[in-house]
Amino acid sequence: MRTLRTALVVTAMTAAAVMGVATPALATPPGIPSKATAQGYLNGITEAPEGPQTGYSREKFKHWITISGSCDTRETVLKRDGSNVVTNSSCSATSGSWFSPYDGATWTAASDVDIDHVVPLSEAWKSGASGWTDQRRQDFANDLSRPQLIAVTDNVNQAKGDKDPAAWKPPLTSYYCTYAKMWVTVKNYYGLTAQPAEKSALQSMLNSCSA
Repeated sequence: MRTLRTALVVTAMTAAAVMGVATPALATPPGIPSKATAQGYLNGITEAPEGPQTGYSREKFKHWITISGSCDTRETVLKRDGSNVVTNSSCSATSGSWFSPYDGATWTAASDVDIDHVVPLSEAWKSGASGWTDQRRQDFANDLSRPQLIAVTDNVNQAKGDKDPAAWKPPLTSYYCTYAKMWVTVKNYYGLTAQPAEKSALQSMLNSCSA
């Protein structure tokens, strides 16, 4: 069913482009740096083996938290990354459209969209977050100031799971550059480490960026 719906979505997007109809804007989280800045971030990330999963649980990264009024983090990102998003009194999205830059699909039901933690919670735990305070983990899981949260197709997000770029990359190769920029920005800001294979994959992705 999802495959059929995806095919229909892609067909609709193609038809819209041919007819000159505007398609939804690309989701763009804040704080995505230039190639040069991202390269500096990558160079500065400490290379280290991944730590153990011992003690990890998603509950140790409290989310989603209230951001404003009745709106939590997920609802805030849905409004930020969507087009013509309408919400009810509880801040739940009742209509709108969301373009997922990972795979190029557009959805008109919020239930088809996940909010991806660009650097997954489990990945963060194994890269240094196991030693953080509960408050810092909460800040990380709900970070709206850096490119850590983005609205994407739900099953694409689920396929990613907690994999780093050595094991998973967005289906659209055209998004490699932006994805790598987001990843290194978050890891740099939070002082997280990276495995050698992860840094190598990120370097290859940054190399795809235009000057």
